[in-house]
Amino acid sequence: MPLLMPSDQPSSIAIRPLLVFFLLEGYLNRDLPCKLSPDDVHLTAGCKQAIQVILTVLARPGANILLPKPGFPLYEANARHTHLEIRHFDLLPEKGWEVDLDGLEALADENTVAMVIVNPGNPCGNVFTYQHLQKIAEKARKLGIMVISDEVYDHLTFGSTPYVRMGVFGSTVPVITLGSMSKRWIVPGWRLGWLVTSDPSGILQELRIVDSIKGYLNISSGPATFVQGAVPQIFKNTKEDFFSKIVDILRDTADICYDRIKEIPCITCPRKPEGSMFVMVKLNLSLLEGISDDMEFALQLAKEESVIVLPGMAVGMKNWLRITFAIEPSALEEGLGRIKAFCQRHAKQQ
Repeated sequence: MPLLMPSDQPSSIAIRPLLVFFLLEGYLNRDLPCKLSPDDVHLTAGCKQAIQVILTVLARPGANILLPKPGFPLYEANARHTHLEIRHFDLLPEKGWEVDLDGLEALADENTVAMVIVNPGNPCGNVFTYQHLQKIAEKARKLGIMVISDEVYDHLTFGSTPYVRMGVFGSTVPVITLGSMSKRWIVPGWRLGWLVTSDPSGILQELRIVDSIKGYLNISSGPATFVQGAVPQIFKNTKEDFFSKIVDILRDTADICYDRIKEIPCITCPRKPEGSMFVMVKLNLSLLEGISDDMEFALQLAKEESVIVLPGMAVGMKNWLRITFAIEPSALEEGLGRIKAFCQRHAKQQ
């Protein structure tokens, strides 16, 4: 027999206002010049659903969207599903993976609906500076497009570049921020995310994009009720040292990753990671025997050394690799040692 009768059980509708309140007061309104209201926050079943929602809402015949290269593959998959034309702009490794703003402008036209950034970066491990985010906002305003800012790794930063929310520039250009609990609170699988509109000028309201977001969410499943019920206490009671310990661990493992990669001649890391849990490294295939591309490298490495890396072609960068450092330090040392041994074994004889 249930402890609560059905009429006494908390509903998602009853819990949601409290959850949104804690999200706003304890998290989302931090460091924003124009404070958000509850109407600006839309709860989703993880960040993946937030991506699906916004790309579906923006899709229309002939529309295109600007995606970063390298980038998180789910954006491309969802864009194709909604028949949005995909146009890739480059992130520049020699400039710390900044957006190629001139290349971006050349791609945009009257049918461009938005551009996407991921900050802190997946797969690159970069963190955009305040000045670069400002330039992105100004460029998007010039092009007449909104910015979708994926900030699922927000505050997981450990370098010299401070983390800045794209919503800071909401008065310059409409910003839609996507996020979730899974990364910062280390609760993957809880499936609680959000889609936030930063738009003091009301452009998204005028274009009825906000109405479309609400309409989509009204006919789809949201976060589980019991997760929503737990979150206010989590936001209220999680101590700051919980977050600082996670950042300290990531800083240490990022240092290990960067230093050990420098010992491997055929792999180059253009920039030490400053955020998220990943780093992009470039393969020099001219130093290897019998390895034709990044996919073959990854497959052979897995077969011979039981080490898994993501081939760069999966994120739009052929002959690069994405390596994660979100792993226990001794295991990371072991894995990078195996990659070094693999490269030595396949090195071309001089």
